[in-house]
Amino acid sequence: MRFLKNGPACKSRPGIRHSLVIEYLLNFVMLGALNLFFFVFHTAFTLFNLIGWLFPCLRKLHLFTISITAFSWFLLGFWFGWGYCLCTDWHWQVREAMGLYDQSSSYMHFLILKLTNWNANPALVDAGTFIGFLIGLCGSIWVNLVKRRAKS
Repeated sequence: MRFLKNGPACKSRPGIRHSLVIEYLLNFVMLGALNLFFFVFHTAFTLFNLIGWLFPCLRKLHLFTISITAFSWFLLGFWFGWGYCLCTDWHWQVREAMGLYDQSSSYMHFLILKLTNWNANPALVDAGTFIGFLIGLCGSIWVNLVKRRAKS
């Protein structure tokens, strides 16, 4: 392959073009894998936060994940902006490193846009996200704390 061979500009450092191409390809593959990971993980995490409390064997795990979400949105959000999500922040960093600057105001808006190509009203999406969070939180508190105490 011609572009991998050393040209006159690299006679003092043999192999420099070859190593840069390999480094670029490895970065491209790694960033693509991370982008896919965040799409799958963050979407699954969000769905679990919505419905995880419905399954008795997953209720304690759900209480933990919804608590992590509340911690991120409200406590970390105090410093970084309300609704701050560490996972979204990392995903945006990966996408920016890939040269993709198509972020939305929230991950849910971004997800709806990417999956359906519908540019929904961001305020409506944020309201729906918060309502879904409250349903998940209240459901988890109910099945883990209130209902449990009533049994004993």
